[in-house]
Amino acid sequence: MPGIESLTNPRTNLPNVFTDIDAREKDFVTRFGTSWQALQEVLGIARPIKKEAGTKLVSYTASISLESGDVDPGCVIPYSKTTVAESVHADLKLQKYAKAATIEDVDKYGAEVAVQKTDDAFLNELQVEVMEDFYTLLQDDTYAITSNEATWQMAVSMAIGRVKDKFKRMRKNVSAITVFVNTVDAYKYLGAANISIQSLFGIDYVQNFLGATTMILSSEIEEGKVIAIPADNMVLYYVDPSTEFAKLGLVYTTDGDTNLIGFHAQGNYGTAVGESFALKGMKLWYEFADGVAIITVDANPS
Repeated sequence: MPGIESLTNPRTNLPNVFTDIDAREKDFVTRFGTSWQALQEVLGIARPIKKEAGTKLVSYTASISLESGDVDPGCVIPYSKTTVAESVHADLKLQKYAKAATIEDVDKYGAEVAVQKTDDAFLNELQVEVMEDFYTLLQDDTYAITSNEATWQMAVSMAIGRVKDKFKRMRKNVSAITVFVNTVDAYKYLGAANISIQSLFGIDYVQNFLGATTMILSSEIEEGKVIAIPADNMVLYYVDPSTEFAKLGLVYTTDGDTNLIGFHAQGNYGTAVGESFALKGMKLWYEFADGVAIITVDANPS
């Protein structure tokens, strides 16, 4: 048939209608990666670290007992006792997700709603899930620095001060502090203040607040709690979905040098649905479990 070559896709040898799926896959992973790059900048995370699936993540606690520096001439200089111990462990696992849009949905609502809008919701939930997991980790006070303060403002200030003091004692520099607070608590204070709140894919934050480089507002943080962590203490680990899975016949579209997520879309004629699959292995983590301050607001602090 004349001109048949112009109607095929060289990659798939299928009609060119499938190039729309290629573009959809690329758009999905690009938007996910761009959003996470922006969030990493807000949190102050320098760069993500690629890990293999099944890698065990470890946090440490560190302390030093400094010996006197007044040593007589010719005498042995005593060693200061430094202790570094493993504390929190977790697995970096691959997570698999799927969604489907039926031909009835497309016929009833149109492809813009049945496909694109559900893609948007899918992407948002995958992003939010990573942050919710991190909020749970942050609120574990097993190794955290804890105290009570009478007011919310003092809790923010002391949370920042305590993590700065901790890292100074560890002889580590602190370039920026991120504070996590409950949304309602923050608005109670901010209601009377002329402060600009910014938003990034559903995460509200304030920059340069009471000594914090960034303050994150989240309903995942318990009311009356303020959590501070140095940006240098946060790390984003990830598994590259484009690595070995093609050997199984599973080819996921990824984005750029830092492949945080894989995405694939296809039609299933047997069920008359459009299927979408996502693959990710991402975890926000902290290097030092005792480099986090959790301060509780208490009208009568001990």
